Amino acid sequence: MRVRDWQDILEDVVENDTDPDGWRAVGGDRANGIGEDLYLGHPSVGVYQLKTYAKNPFEVQGVGTQVARKLEDDIEPLFPEDGTGLFGVQQPAEDEREAEQMASRVEEVLKTHAEAPTTPDALFEDMMDAMDSPAYGPMEFEPRDRPDVMDDLTSTFEEAEALLETELDDLIDESVDRGFY
Repeated sequence: MRVRDWQDILEDVVENDTDPDGWRAVGGDRANGIGEDLYLGHPSVGVYQLKTYAKNPFEVQGVGTQVARKLEDDIEPLFPEDGTGLFGVQQPAEDEREAEQMASRVEEVLKTHAEAPTTPDALFEDMMDAMDSPAYGPMEFEPRDRPDVMDDLTSTFEEAEALLETELDDLIDESVDRGFY
C-alpha cells in the first residue's frame, strides 16, 4: 500500500475514464484528532481513503491511498445509493476559451431547469455534465461528526487506517489542537 499526498489521489480520480456518475462517498470527522476522513468508491475503480485537515483557510494538507481495487459485495453496501448530499470533483478549465464554453453550457442548463419542472438531483447531474465533472455522486457526510458507516469502513481497512493516521499526524504540527472548517 502506497501512501501519497491527498491531491495525488484526487488526480487519480480525475484522470480515471470510468462513468463519472458512478462514484459514491462517505466522509466526516476523524475518529482520533483534528481533520476529516473521506472514502471515495466506484464499482469498477475501487475505494480510496483520504485523511485531510485544513492547516489554515488557504491550505489543506492530507494523505491518502487506494484501499481496494474494486467495490466488493461486502464493501458496496457501506457506500450510499442516496446520501445526505451530493459531491463532485472538478477540474479547472485549461484556458479562457474552455472556461467560456463551460460557462455557456452551465448557463444553458440553468435556463432549461428554470423553465421546466425539475428536481434538485436532475439539476445537479446536468450541472456536473455541463462542467464535464470526472467524478460525482451521492455522499453521506457529517461535517461535525462521523456517519455510523465510517466505523465499518475504518474497521474494514484497519491497516490503511493505522498507516494514514500516522502519516497525517506527522503532517500536523504538535502545537495544533484544531483545524479550520
